[in-house]
Amino acid sequence: MDVFELHRGHSPLIISMPHSGTALSPGLEARLTGEGRGLPDTDWHVPQLYNFLSGFKASVIKANFSRYVIDLNRDPTGTSLYPGQATTELVPTTLFDGTPIYKDGQEPDEDEIEQRRFEYYDPYHRALTELIVQTRMEHGYVLLWDAHSIASEVPRLFEGVLPDLNLGTNGGESCDRTIERWAVKAMMDHEEYASIVNGRFKGGWITRAYGRPSQNVHALQMELAQSAYMKTESAPWAFDETKADALRAALKDTIKAALDAAAMLYSGEVK
Repeated sequence: MDVFELHRGHSPLIISMPHSGTALSPGLEARLTGEGRGLPDTDWHVPQLYNFLSGFKASVIKANFSRYVIDLNRDPTGTSLYPGQATTELVPTTLFDGTPIYKDGQEPDEDEIEQRRFEYYDPYHRALTELIVQTRMEHGYVLLWDAHSIASEVPRLFEGVLPDLNLGTNGGESCDRTIERWAVKAMMDHEEYASIVNGRFKGGWITRAYGRPSQNVHALQMELAQSAYMKTESAPWAFDETKADALRAALKDTIKAALDAAAMLYSGEVK
């Protein structure tokens, strides 16, 4: 199986889906606990939710393998993105709730982690880098949207119930403030959803590493509460088409606002 699927579009918009894959590397399933084999921390149904991207002529890169093989949205050095807060590693050994992923003695060692990085992490990021360079050459700028979702209640990671829409720009550093402002307004105009910008989720490694406004690359992360588009946040993680269709309207409007802001910015009409 290929490490990722890539669709090349014809607009400045790139969508990254690093956590929606469910494939496991050869021999890995037998080493996982029963809880780990269920892949509960997957960004369930994110590609299905974003089924409207052809209307934006977007480029889409989507991981095929589970984040339990390697987490494509973590610092490759293993440095925590949220110092002092609970999170998971480059190669996770626990679920979000702290439950072990591996059977006793089956955890990967440093050599295996490095091999996984070579086989799965590096190809995805190499392809994303090339896609960004090509898109910027064609359009002069890039809007990178990193698409995620998570259960609305994960006590180990955050208190209470997560807002439905969580937009992250690394505190305003990963995209131009105009783009952030227009996107936030469009998101918050959908008052039927609780929303926040740069709350618990400010953007992972992809947002932080690739968002370079000074180089005309603007990155935003959208972390969605799965309760906003799923029937259940536990197995069998059923998709809810009625909920999803309503949520798509908010996502479309937010993406469009960010794209419109970028287009205005680079047309010289916004200072």
